[in-house]
Amino acid sequence: MPTYQAPLRDFRFVMDEMLDYPAHYARLPSGDDASPDVVNAILEEGARFARDVLLPLNQSGDQEGCLLEGGEVKAPKGFKEAYQQYVEGGWPSLAADPEHGGQGLPHSLSMVLSEMICATNLAWGMYPGLSHGAADALRHHGTNEQKTTYLTKLVEGIWTGTMCLTEPHCGTDLGLIKTRAVPTDGDAYAITGTKIFISAGEHNLAENIVHLVLAKLPDAPEGSKGISLFVVPKFLPDAQGNPGERNGVACGSLEHKMGIHGNATCVMNFDGATGYLVGPPNKGLACMFTMMNAARLGVGIQGLGLIEASFQNSLSYARDRLQMRGLSGKQAPEKPADPIIVHPDVRRMLLTQKAFAEGGRMLVLYTAQMLDVVEHGQPGEERERAETLLGLLTPIVKAFLTEVGFESTNEGVQIYGGHGFIQEWGMEQLVRDARITRLYEGTTGIQALDLLGRKVLMSQGESLKVFTKEIHHFCKAEADNPALKEFIEPLAKLNAQWGELTMGVGMKAMEDREEVGAASVDYLMYAGYVTLAYLFAHAAKQASDSLEGNDSAFYAAKINTARFYYQRLLPRTKAHAQMIQAGASSLMALSSEDFGLGFEI
Repeated sequence: MPTYQAPLRDFRFVMDEMLDYPAHYARLPSGDDASPDVVNAILEEGARFARDVLLPLNQSGDQEGCLLEGGEVKAPKGFKEAYQQYVEGGWPSLAADPEHGGQGLPHSLSMVLSEMICATNLAWGMYPGLSHGAADALRHHGTNEQKTTYLTKLVEGIWTGTMCLTEPHCGTDLGLIKTRAVPTDGDAYAITGTKIFISAGEHNLAENIVHLVLAKLPDAPEGSKGISLFVVPKFLPDAQGNPGERNGVACGSLEHKMGIHGNATCVMNFDGATGYLVGPPNKGLACMFTMMNAARLGVGIQGLGLIEASFQNSLSYARDRLQMRGLSGKQAPEKPADPIIVHPDVRRMLLTQKAFAEGGRMLVLYTAQMLDVVEHGQPGEERERAETLLGLLTPIVKAFLTEVGFESTNEGVQIYGGHGFIQEWGMEQLVRDARITRLYEGTTGIQALDLLGRKVLMSQGESLKVFTKEIHHFCKAEADNPALKEFIEPLAKLNAQWGELTMGVGMKAMEDREEVGAASVDYLMYAGYVTLAYLFAHAAKQASDSLEGNDSAFYAAKINTARFYYQRLLPRTKAHAQMIQAGASSLMALSSEDFGLGFEI
């Protein structure tokens, strides 16, 4: 069975030393409660819960899967009991508003916990995971009555939430949805339609499930401008706010999936189900984006957690597995062969995992600071800047970390060799679980269009300039630091090139909009690599400043990991830049019929 130890030393390095979280928390109205003792307790107890409660259920949950009987879904053995411990520990309410039963701590702390959960049991983590987004959507857009009825229960974890968007005939293009909402008595609506791919749509972990459903009113305009959002509970709350009559919503079937078998991915049928409008009519998509953006950050953290899990187990195996002798001679002469960690190619794969885990953690925690300021900061310039950076970084967190997450889990299987292909070791499960992260909550292509088209080009590049100016100022401040020369010079060149590539795509797009779609994925990957380079340069600075003190081996390893990233992973930007500049012509040259020349369909 795979093992896991939360990387607490690395969490503390990024939070306390690199990003100065204590000072960050001190500037937040809610920061007084996030004292060093409280943060440390959350890290330690979260690590214990993930390791001791969730990890032992990961493989068994994958092998057992979920069971649908008579419209009711049973999660794998132990999942319900683990969820009860999670609720009793107060974990669901960690970062929620105290007005609705939350503890009011910064969102960044809940994101740290999320990484630990995703690293140990991704399928289980998806049951409570979407509840945070559902609660946010109701907090921002729900009526006072809806908040009273649903929000506290969601915050406390007594009820869970879902988001019901996709339908059998449409995925990302939500303007094509067919689910209908017809006014009935008072402020109620009858919701009728079918939604697919609904994570945790039906289960036995909580006493009620609150569905947020996109549907169209009878007089709705065509397309995405005619979408409304409705709250549709599994059980209609009674006069006391407890689950009452069963609503007209049921799980029609469970999807047979490649991975995340322990989570119920449902086809949900709404048959005249009672629902209530959330937000203004025909403005449901804007309301749902509150939930979707939270989910996108959450999926990026899933990619990060799986990288860490794969790395830790790959490292353990590489230290123990004996295979051949080192190319320069015996490294363990007392053994019949050397451990495979002595071989350069194994080290390449391990360092790739290590670099993406540590770089991804820095990216998530840097982004988490922006989320803290947006949610808890005072209106003003700092909050506006945080909103801009959060919008820019969200698609990078989601898409880049899931892309390199899938790569890293595949490298884990490769390190194990034939044993990686065998179920007992648990490495192939990580690959299967990681594969979905590149798809749901918006594929990599959708995130890339959001980044390049909406966030960068629609703002005339202003949102990007906020970030590239920060990188520029850092490079300028450290230009004469000899310890950082190997990092600062290439980072400064890439930062300048980022602006040039953006301008180039923008100029081409003025003549042909297809240029945006042709460049977008490579643009996003380029952005991800440069962003991690900036963060690794920051980490190298902090580590070099601390080398003479205690824990020198940790700091030296941090610098060496940054060096590996710059020398072996960052050069990928050259290929992405070349493909960005190649334009759309070769992609669009073939007609749809020409794709099939040479065979008949």
